[in-house]
Amino acid sequence: MKLSAKRASELCDRNFGIGADGVIFAMPPTQNGEDYAMRMYNSDGTEPEMCGNGIRCLARFVSDCDGLPPKAYKVGTLAGLIQPELRADGQVAVDMGEPIFEPSQVPTTIPATRDGKVVRGEVPVDGETWLVTAVSMGNPHCVTFGRFNECDEGGLNLDTFPLSTFGPKLESHAAFPRKCNVEFTEVKSRNYVKMNVWERGAGATLACGTGACATVVAGVLEGRIDRKCTVELPGGPLEIEWRESDNRVIMTGPAEYVFSGAVNPRC
Repeated sequence: MKLSAKRASELCDRNFGIGADGVIFAMPPTQNGEDYAMRMYNSDGTEPEMCGNGIRCLARFVSDCDGLPPKAYKVGTLAGLIQPELRADGQVAVDMGEPIFEPSQVPTTIPATRDGKVVRGEVPVDGETWLVTAVSMGNPHCVTFGRFNECDEGGLNLDTFPLSTFGPKLESHAAFPRKCNVEFTEVKSRNYVKMNVWERGAGATLACGTGACATVVAGVLEGRIDRKCTVELPGGPLEIEWRESDNRVIMTGPAEYVFSGAVNPRC
């Protein structure tokens, strides 16, 4: 059965479908060196390059299906080869690769502000200036700690922040020609931040793995946090490390089996 983008979007509907932020497919390998290939549709039917939380779920899913002890997998994605490792304690550690900063590759039209990177770049929205750091983790991210002056004077308060007001405006801002995932971040300490995300193609979600990685990278570049940091999302915490030794970002978090079922095969 070939599932269409429209059908995937219908399955994600929380009233008339199963309800999800996206549908993930564990596919046969498409090139040498892969154990599986991963394809995904967002809840609006668009296809992203990668999904950090999704690949953790995929690793748990294929491990359960294979009936094998915890192991590492090599998974081909539209963002390249990603390597999740299912651990004996149920956590999944994922080597998310190296962050990308070149503006044209994020992509963003914001001019580089530091060493070829967009760090605290200025983005105007409704007469206010947001300071953002642009990072690609295989998909585009816009990380912000607040508006001009705000981010250096106490920062965002996510308990009262109107995510649904500013999320869509930054997601579809002209500065991001392929749109972007937007991370609004509140720094609690050098190794602990809170983050709310507005995902490209899905809107407000409980968690975003690539977004958590981009948030730590941005926080390090802006001098706000350390390279090993807990990112608290509405759906729970993720442990992120941006390794100085090899420039790779490692994400660790849980993946739990919830249910199985069958759906009408129409597409």
